[in-house]
Parts: sequence; structure tokens; C-alpha cells
Amino acid sequence: MPFELFVALRYLTARRKQAFISLISAISTLGVAVGVTALVIALALMTGLQGELRNRILGSAAHIYVSKLGGISDPVAEAAKLRAVPGVLAAAPVAWGKALMRTEARDAFITLKGIDPVLEASVTELGKAMRAGSLAGLREQTPDGLDGVVIGEALARDLGAYVGDVVTVLTPEGTLSPMGVMPRARRLKVVGTFSLGLYEYDQAFGFVSLPVVARLLNKPDPDFMELRVDDIYRAPAIAANVMTSLGKSYLAQDWTDLNQSLFSALWLEKMAISITIGLIVMVAALNIIASLVLLVMEKSRDIAILKTMGASARSIMVIFILQGVLIGVAGTAVGAALGRTLAYVLDRYKLIQVPTEVYQVAYVPFKIDTSDFLLVILAALLICFAATIYPSRQASRLDPAEALRYQ
Repeated sequence: MPFELFVALRYLTARRKQAFISLISAISTLGVAVGVTALVIALALMTGLQGELRNRILGSAAHIYVSKLGGISDPVAEAAKLRAVPGVLAAAPVAWGKALMRTEARDAFITLKGIDPVLEASVTELGKAMRAGSLAGLREQTPDGLDGVVIGEALARDLGAYVGDVVTVLTPEGTLSPMGVMPRARRLKVVGTFSLGLYEYDQAFGFVSLPVVARLLNKPDPDFMELRVDDIYRAPAIAANVMTSLGKSYLAQDWTDLNQSLFSALWLEKMAISITIGLIVMVAALNIIASLVLLVMEKSRDIAILKTMGASARSIMVIFILQGVLIGVAGTAVGAALGRTLAYVLDRYKLIQVPTEVYQVAYVPFKIDTSDFLLVILAALLICFAATIYPSRQASRLDPAEALRYQ
């Protein structure tokens, strides 16, 4: 064992007269461990929340929306052109607008979205999210001559309308009558319910076929073309490529543009929480400084004797740096292990439940990003190392003659 490490370990495990210094060292180690644990859990919370919201948004909506000046008159041809763009996996036409859905129990304002049932399943996860019925029911009228509609489970519970029930849909695009413009009403049969896991979709969306939405909203042509891409992180580049390759008449917006404010707010919260909780580690570093300063004062005679026996100023400095680093390594290791364990348990058993209408998710997910985890460990070790510099320099500058004068 190196001489410096041997002495540093002896000082850290001091007994009898130096028991108080050992207690301070233990408290410093605990402080570092608590700070690292809190930071790991906080970052896991924000990373998990970002990932869960991103996955649910991308499962509910398309990766890219493309509109065209002059309208989309031939959806089949437009879909073929868009699928030819590198990186695009699928394309589907959509049209939507606002409507009022009514049952005998109550009314609800919804977003009515017209889709191609076959193509929609290739650009979103609506087909996988069906809980009752199927999208196939939208293709043709039901036996009683009514068109079908698929609604979210939350909306179905609010309206008391389930598969097989009939609802009335009123749209702002009305018909002219002697009494003025009257809202256009149409009876639809619920042919399926879905749960995409995103409150704003499950509570306020209804899906019908494109011909039905054309009659209800007076939209003979789709509003957009939805695209699914092979890499969600390349969506901005692919959207730019769509506008470049297909001409200036096309406008493309990717999921990062449409949800920029949400993810910017989440990133800002992540940074704010990280900085705030990171102060805990800095407070623990102050304990390291205090413990080392006290140790230097207590061990001034020992330091003087070591110097008279031939120990260099560098060796003395290394002894006290090693003490602080050992405290930091021990605290960081305990904190990192505890943080990972707690994050796993909290995520595995979904212990923190939250209201879905506020946070869009039913529970708080915890996901540890490897780069964040390593950054926390590195930052904690650097802070602990920085805390050792001042006390160790003071120890290395100690004059043996002054230290032993009154001994």
C-alpha cells in the first residue's frame, strides 16, 4: 500500500481523541450519498416523464404533418410521392374539425378526425390501442344504415356510450333553413373504443372515415397527409427534405415543432431540478472541507514529524487529498447504487400515481439515462476533489518548527 494512502486511511478511521473527526467524515460521506441519490432519482423522474410523454405523443399522432397549397385533391397520388421520400415509411390522409357529441346522458365537445382506417394504422398506433370493436367498422355503414365512429375510453365513460350505442354529432357547418343556419346533425354508431394513454386523445377525439367527415364538415379534400418515419430523431431533417424535394407548395411540420413548448418546459424543469438538488452535493463538500481543516489542525504535530522524517510537501498534500477523495468515492458509490435501486422500484411497481387529466400519464415513470448517471457520478467526484484542495495545500505548507515549538 502506498505510504500516502496508508496514512490517509489511518486518519479516516481515527479512534479515541480523533473520534469526532471520524464522525464528521462519516457525516460528509452520508451527505454526498444523499445528494447523489436525490440527483439520480430527480434526473430519472424527468427523463422517464419526457420519454413517456414522447412515446405516447408519437403513438397518438404522426411523426410529420404535410399540407399543400391549393389542397390535397388526390390523396393516393400524394401518398405515393411522400412515401418515395427517403426515411418515410408510411403516409395517410386526414381531415378534422370540431364537433359536439351528444347522448341522452350528456354532451361533450370533441375533435372529429376523418381517417382511412387501413392507412391510419400504419402511421399511428390507433389500431393497437383499440380496446373494443375495430377500425374496420369505419369502412362501411352498420346494418341499420348508420356510419361508425370510434371514440376514446374516457370519452365513452363520460357520455355513457359504448360499442353498439348511437350518438348524435353536431358540427358548426350547418344547413340553411327558414330559421337561419342550423347546425348539421348526424347519428353515428359507436363501433369501437380506444385507449392511447394520452388524456387529450382518450377524452376528446372521435375517429370517422374520410367520406363521413367530408359530409359533416363540408371538407371534400383532406387537410393533411400524416407521415411515419424510420427514425423519430431524424424527423426534422426528413420534414425539410419533403419541402425541398417536392417543392415550395408543400409545408411539413414534424413532432418536435408541434410539441416544442412542452419538451422545452420539461427540459428547463430538468435543469432547474438538477441544479437545485446538486446544491446538496456542494453542501456535503463543505462538510469535507470542514472535516479536513479540523484534521489538519488536530494533526499538525504529526504532519511536522512526518516532514522532519523526510516526507515531502507533495506527500502531505496527497494524504489529505486522498482522504477527501475516499469520502467522495464512498458517498458517490452508495448514493449511485441507492438511487438506481429506488428508481427501479418506483418505476417497476408504479408507486407514485398522478391524475391523468393534469399530467397526461397515470403514474410517474423513472428511467435512468446512462449519460446522465455517469455525469452525476463524475460531477460528484469532481466536487469532492475540489473540496480537498484548500485543506491539503494548508497542510503541505505547515512549518515543522512552528508546529513543534510549543509541543
